[in-house]
Amino acid sequence: MQDSQLLNEGLALMGLGMGFVFVFLTVLVGVTTLMSKTIGRFFPEPVAPAVRDSRAPAARQDDDLTVVISAAVHRYRQRHKR
Repeated sequence: MQDSQLLNEGLALMGLGMGFVFVFLTVLVGVTTLMSKTIGRFFPEPVAPAVRDSRAPAARQDDDLTVVISAAVHRYRQRHKR
């Protein structure tokens, strides 16, 4: 076998392999997308109601955060006077 024939067969085999992988991955993406849409249509996720019973814990957390941020800004301004 000559070198040019060997090179041509190698390139043909490479093209065939890369083509097969490309087709397989394209089909895989299509099937996965179709399956996702089918599952989403027949088995939708239940929507949980967004009801808060008590606003006190959230308000308390916001107040604590405000105090911490204020203290950090005050300390920064004390150390970095202009």
